[in-house]
Order: sequence, then C-alpha cells, then structure tokens
Amino acid sequence: MVPSAPSLNTIDDLLKSVIQNLYAIQSSVHGYLGPETQQELVRKIKALTSSLLTLSIEASSLPVLIPPEIVTYVEEGRNPDIYTREFVELVQRQNAYVRGKSEALAALRDELAREMVGEWPELRAPVEEVLRG
Repeated sequence: MVPSAPSLNTIDDLLKSVIQNLYAIQSSVHGYLGPETQQELVRKIKALTSSLLTLSIEASSLPVLIPPEIVTYVEEGRNPDIYTREFVELVQRQNAYVRGKSEALAALRDELAREMVGEWPELRAPVEEVLRG
C-alpha cells in the first residue's frame, strides 16, 4: 500500500510545533543563567531540530508545485502578488490578441464564402456546410 501524502493540517501542526520550539528557545536564551540552564537550552534546541526534521520529511511529500519563476521572484525579495498580477495582465493581453485573430479569421472565412458563392453558385451547398461546421 502506498503511503498517503500528509494533509495541510498536519503540516500546519508541524509548523506550529517549530514556532513553539523557537519561542521556547527564545525564552531560555533570554533567561539564560549559565551552566545550570544550559542543559535545558540544549534539550530545547534538540527538540527544535527534531521538529524541523519531521517537518522537512513530511512537507517533502506534499503535492505542491511552485513554478521556479515564483521562487526566483521571492528569493529576489519581490512580492509574489505582483508577479501574479503581472501574469494575469499578460494572459489577458494574449487572450485579447488571440480573440482578435480569431474574429479576423472568422470575418475572412465569411467574406471568402460570400465571394465563392457569388462566383460559383453551384458551390453554395458545400460552402454552407463548411460554415455550419
């Protein structure tokens, strides 16, 4: 039997655990008193390492595909929402261009059909059949 991918809730719980471990380490560092609190800090760091390892293993099997362009965009410190907006605008422009070409070809088809029927009336039936579909 194939193991199932973890749910987003599981990953969310693991992220919360990592954050809780970070908070515990922050508190221990803030209240560090020397050798007597060192063992507690080491234990919390080991717990963080374990949480991060578990998160890494579980999250690696998530079926999430992020386009490399977005990863690069974020790594450069840019806002992914701006990338999304620019992508949507690009798709809208391309759709408008393709729609214009489609309408122009439909107009050309109709004009060609009219001219063919005008020149060769015997082709009316085949031309109409082509226009229907």
